[in-house]
Formats: sequence, structure tokens, C-alpha cells
Amino acid sequence: MTTEIRLEFRDVTKRFRNRNAENGADAEMTAVEHVSLSVTDGEVVSLIGPSGCGKSTLLNMGSGLEPASEGEVLVDAERVTGPNAHVAFMLQKDLLLPWRTIRENVEFGLEIQRTARPERRDRALRLLDRCRLSEFADHFPHQLSGGMRQRAALARTLAVDPTVLLLDEPFSALDAQTKMVLQQDLGQTLAEEGKTALFITHDLVESVALSDRVLVMSARPGRIIEEIDIDIPDRDQPLARRQHPEIGRYVPHLMDLLHVGEARL
Repeated sequence: MTTEIRLEFRDVTKRFRNRNAENGADAEMTAVEHVSLSVTDGEVVSLIGPSGCGKSTLLNMGSGLEPASEGEVLVDAERVTGPNAHVAFMLQKDLLLPWRTIRENVEFGLEIQRTARPERRDRALRLLDRCRLSEFADHFPHQLSGGMRQRAALARTLAVDPTVLLLDEPFSALDAQTKMVLQQDLGQTLAEEGKTALFITHDLVESVALSDRVLVMSARPGRIIEEIDIDIPDRDQPLARRQHPEIGRYVPHLMDLLHVGEARL
């Protein structure tokens, strides 16, 4: 049986033009080059690679915030030509609106979609319960810890019921203990909701613990240099995966690949 592809990059290249401050001439920089990848229904795929290799550029193109210079990006077999209601983006910063309560923040995307007030309230409260934030629904962002704010941001991301989640290092600013707790929350939530996700991280253990596959990128211009299937059970249990003996096989290999990627410049 064929698994449905939710997100696909077909031979995508992205170039940026920058004005040279000294001579006023245009300079062109290639961020990613000839990248092809796909993420199937319910799959979680991590992207790792050196800083500046174009990982975030790929997510920007996947969300419709940036057009590809060459190639095409598709969500549910439809070409992405601009911001897409079927795609949700979660960033390093929670970007919660400080004047709205946590529940009102979670409801924000639903308001934009003109969802009826009772439905959006019910959905927000259900997600806050899943993210263990029910008792903080009427608090404001400044009253929550960094980890709690990121859980609220995850609830807000899921509230609009996206087909695809794009996550750009959402836990990078958190301490190690909080990060592991939120990895567990995310792994369980993605599995229970059956969501498809493309996840950027610099944490190699995190990439293995959360993913079905890990894609390794070279230094700029970013290219996919290897695809690794993660053959460890219980993808919905990242904390258990962290303790699995096989994780000691994947992480050193990923470290070697990143070194090779840098050496190819």
C-alpha cells in the first residue's frame, strides 16, 4: 500500500541576491541546491547540518514564506505558492502575544479562520489539557516559565489542525531537563494526533529520539548528503529512545557525516 506524501521538495534550489555595500553591485548566494525530499503521512523527519546550510530556508519555502528559485515544493500534491493554511510553523521563540491569556493565544489562529467561539474555546482547552497547561489557561505569558510557554506555542500550532508541522529548533533555548520533558510531550502529541512533521535541530540525540528518519545536509549550499532510517521502537517515547542501546550507534555516525559535509566545501 502506498503511503501518502504530505510534504515534498522536488529538486529545489534557493538563491538570494544581496547588495554589496562597498561597490553597490548585486551579489548572489546559493543557500540550498538541488534538494529533493519527501515526508509521508504521520512521519516525523529531522533535518540536521552545519549552521548556515539552509535548513531554515527549506522550512521557509515549505511554509510559503519564500519561493524556490528552481524546483517546486508541494503540500498534499499541490504546489506551494504562498502561505498555506495546511502548514503550521513553530519557531525557537514562542511569540505568544503578551496581552492575551494562554487560552486566547491558543485560539488566535482559529479566530483568523473564523471558527465559532464555542468550538475554538473547546479545542484550545482540550489542547491545553494535553499539554498539561489546563490550570494556566487564564494566565498571561509573562506568568509562565520558558518551557510552559513553548508547550503553549505547541498547543497553538496544533489548534489550527495543520496537515504538516514545520518546527525550527523549538527547544534550543531551553535547559537540558526542560528540553527532554518537552521532547517527550512533542513525541507523544505528534503520535496521538497523527501529525506529519519536518523538524530542524542541532541536537543529534534529539534528532534520533524524535524521528522516523534523519536527513543530513552539507555546508552551504545545502544538499542532502545522507538519509538515515531510525530503527528504534517507540517513536512516541523519546525518553525511552534516549536510553536505548542503539542510540550509541546513530549519534557517532551523524557526527562523522557532519564532519564530511563541512570538509566538502
